[in-house]
Amino acid sequence: MTETVHIDIVSDVVCPWCFVGKKRFEKALGEIGEDIAVEINWRPFQLDPTIPPGGKDRKQYLAEKFGSMERSNELHRNLANIGAEAGIPFQFDAIEVSPNTLDAHRLIRWAQTAGDGVQGHVVEELFELYFLKGQNIGDHSVLVDVAREAGMDAAVIETLLASDADREAITQEIALAQQMGVTGVPCFILENKYGVMGAQDPETIADAIRQVAAEKSAATV
Repeated sequence: MTETVHIDIVSDVVCPWCFVGKKRFEKALGEIGEDIAVEINWRPFQLDPTIPPGGKDRKQYLAEKFGSMERSNELHRNLANIGAEAGIPFQFDAIEVSPNTLDAHRLIRWAQTAGDGVQGHVVEELFELYFLKGQNIGDHSVLVDVAREAGMDAAVIETLLASDADREAITQEIALAQQMGVTGVPCFILENKYGVMGAQDPETIADAIRQVAAEKSAATV
């Protein structure tokens, strides 16, 4: 009998650790066994909601955030090594704009009901566009292209992005995550009860999924 574990992944698409966490999570899924299935839902979080809608110059933002570009470059070198181990060739120097991610999260929310696998595809594409190609994922034209490539109705998405649709829902969802104790991302919430914080190694994530699946199975019996 296959046991299904529901997993909410709280993340921000400008968080390099969230991209690493996604890759490690995917590796963990390959280790849990065929008797466990997972239902995945990506949930929003904003590392910096104060960034203006049009974004902010990347170098200026990093210098202000870390105190100097030297410190920022040091952190990026460390992340580049970690990313390489996870199969992510980070291109931090290609990023020119630090975007506000509210609209990206709106797209991810709409992708949840667009078909099986669409939401995960959109999330992966946003990570890749930002960290591998340096694109501004706060730009509506970029988001519409992502939607189109994922098989969503681009015209509908363009109209929704131009409106205030689900802006309040996203901010409320982020506030709820914070009330639940999510102070950093990524955070993997299993069955709305158990949390795995951070970009843990695949073995840790796989073990957590197995434990929750075993608990559900025992409860059913």
